[in-house]
Amino acid sequence: MVRKLIYLVRHGDIGLEKEKRFIGQSDLPLSTLGREQAILLKKIFSRVPIDNIYCSDLLRAQQTAEIIASAHPIIPTTCAELRELHMGVWEGKSFAEIKAKYPEEFKERGKDIVNYRPPKGESFSDCYGRVKPVFEYLSESVETTILIVGHAGVNRVILCHVLGIPLENVFRLEQNYGCVNLITKEGLKNRLKYFNYIINRDLYRMD
Repeated sequence: MVRKLIYLVRHGDIGLEKEKRFIGQSDLPLSTLGREQAILLKKIFSRVPIDNIYCSDLLRAQQTAEIIASAHPIIPTTCAELRELHMGVWEGKSFAEIKAKYPEEFKERGKDIVNYRPPKGESFSDCYGRVKPVFEYLSESVETTILIVGHAGVNRVILCHVLGIPLENVFRLEQNYGCVNLITKEGLKNRLKYFNYIINRDLYRMD
């Protein structure tokens, strides 16, 4: 039986330092550090035969995918369904601002992280509903090795799906900037082989 490899990558850094913000679908570019992370990913994946690269259509994911793809005769395919969780009117605002302006809503989200929607935004359940079908479609394609560049929230819901765990656990699954996850698929069975690998020399040993 053919084993399929799915590399799931988070885009590179976007220069927010340590300030926590609800970025969501705000279309930010990679920072200088983010480009450096993407270039290291390119060097790593230049040694990996890849059939195709898919990414969110948000700039930070596209830039990461394009840099990785430049080591291969591949043009990344963008998928709007792979966009980050939409945070509605909270987009671009810091956690501190939201706590001050929407204290009750912020608490409600903490109580029900799966189903709570920020005003004009999405819940994790909504995000899962649009991401799962496209992930399943890509994972069932004829290509044997693909790379997907997504976002922290998107990658987390994919990993919940692969691991068969409830979305309530979504924030237990860390996804650092520029990290790599490796999902193997044999028949209908998905397995997580590598999780949240930070770009470093260890990645050169991935197979």
